Amino acid sequence: MKKKKVFGLLLLASFMLVACGSGGKTATNESELKGKDSEQLSSNQVFNLVVQQEMPSADLSLATDTISFSALNNVYEGLYRLDKNTKPAAAGAAEMAEISEDGLTYKLKLRKDAKWSNGDPVVAENYVFGWQRTANPKTGGEYAYLFELVKNGAAVVSGDKPVEELGIKAINEYELEITLEKITPYFDYLLAFPSFFPQNKKIVEEMGKDYATSSEKSVYNGPFVLENFDGPGTDTNWTYTKNDQYWDKDTVKLQTINNDVVKEAPTALNLFQDGQADDVMLTGELAQQMANDPELVIEKDGRTVYLEFNQIKEDSPFRNANLRKAISYAIDREAVVNQILGDGSIESKGLVPQGLASSPEGNKDFTEESKVKLSYNVEKAKEYWDKAKKELGITTFKADIIAADTDSNKKILEYLQGALKENLAGFEMTVSPVPFSVRLDRESRGDFEITLSGWGADYADPSSFLDLFITGNAYNRGKYSNKKYDEVVKSSNTTNAGNPEKRWQDMLSAEDIIIEDIGIAPIYQKSEAHMRNKKVKGVVAHAAGARFDYKWTYISE
Repeated sequence: MKKKKVFGLLLLASFMLVACGSGGKTATNESELKGKDSEQLSSNQVFNLVVQQEMPSADLSLATDTISFSALNNVYEGLYRLDKNTKPAAAGAAEMAEISEDGLTYKLKLRKDAKWSNGDPVVAENYVFGWQRTANPKTGGEYAYLFELVKNGAAVVSGDKPVEELGIKAINEYELEITLEKITPYFDYLLAFPSFFPQNKKIVEEMGKDYATSSEKSVYNGPFVLENFDGPGTDTNWTYTKNDQYWDKDTVKLQTINNDVVKEAPTALNLFQDGQADDVMLTGELAQQMANDPELVIEKDGRTVYLEFNQIKEDSPFRNANLRKAISYAIDREAVVNQILGDGSIESKGLVPQGLASSPEGNKDFTEESKVKLSYNVEKAKEYWDKAKKELGITTFKADIIAADTDSNKKILEYLQGALKENLAGFEMTVSPVPFSVRLDRESRGDFEITLSGWGADYADPSSFLDLFITGNAYNRGKYSNKKYDEVVKSSNTTNAGNPEKRWQDMLSAEDIIIEDIGIAPIYQKSEAHMRNKKVKGVVAHAAGARFDYKWTYISE
């Protein structure tokens, strides 16, 4: 076991899924990334970050959350890496793929200077093995469903075909051929997503069940290597150190990134002001208090936070649409973002967040084109509550809600508890803030009534959200099911996949159905207010995909 750091030692700020800088100050801009050539670099290239939650998994095949994906994105690398503008660029691949006319076959040449941190070359078979391991139902990876886009992927994920039939093969040591099941407009983005990164078969088999359970039990091919990580879901500090085997190591300036878990925002701010942390996240009054500070950075996130209702059992009261609608109409989302969060987050009008995707014709934001909008309306809340009580044969109702135990979540839980009691006579809510990893585990086991959960875009397309809630999806934790919703989502992914305008209309229809039905109840689109040391330059935050990339980050004098 490593020695734990003294409480006030070096730290980082990250958070749960994804964003492009905007607001008080952008996180990254062109001049910053170019400026390091002429700007005086500090001799101490150490970045101290505070994160809000423990890392649930360091395994590429098992990771499901923003904290894990941000870490994995910095210590591993795929065929592509998202650049500072969140566009896929060749990384593990020597150049962008050659794509067949029908859009189904991708041929890629790998760079021959890519190595693992133990000196092994990164070869085509590493990608084949990594994809097969993640898609294999025996692995138990919840992101395996993404591989259904690859030829034979659905049959492999379901266990009906062997993993060797997945549509990826090594032509030779440094050439790959990928065959898709259907045209996938956003496939380039997936090639930059951690679930699609390579894995070193020799190390995976050597470590067996202990693979990636600590930093020493894996090897890495990214800009950094993971160190001092003692275990998923429990460790409260870990480190990224520069990977001297990385093919583009000359671009990487940081030597060390220290990550420490601090859940209390006031404590984090104190550490920042004392010079013990370079990047911390603020919410609520603290974010408002620091609004005019030049070191405050607002980063919009392609992430929607929502209430998910447990509809697993046939007799679940949450299968009653009127109950779900009553809860949704009773929530003042504007009050949540302005009075509780105060960090630049915006109230949700639907499931898909603003700024994620624009229409193929007219370049209109998805949220502008959707017809059904969420709103706060106490009279409608009471109307649907009365209907729900009659249909359920009840006069009072009690439910528990779980959420990760951050300061901001605790305050949101308190608000929801009060708002539902005030607006829905006879409605009582208990609240259960739990560690992030516990919340994820309880959601996956269906051990909840209501959960304050969320999703950040894995790629820049509405389907990253809409696909979640089709019947049977592993991330449809509450088992919401709507036949019409399933049909239009399926149409967008199959029948109309090659027709951008018809596909767009399918996705708009799906959004309208789930919001009209309140299959889930979106609350807000996340933004993050960070206090970031003015000497820290070049932090890249993505609105889709893994959240933070520190490859281009550096410390100036």
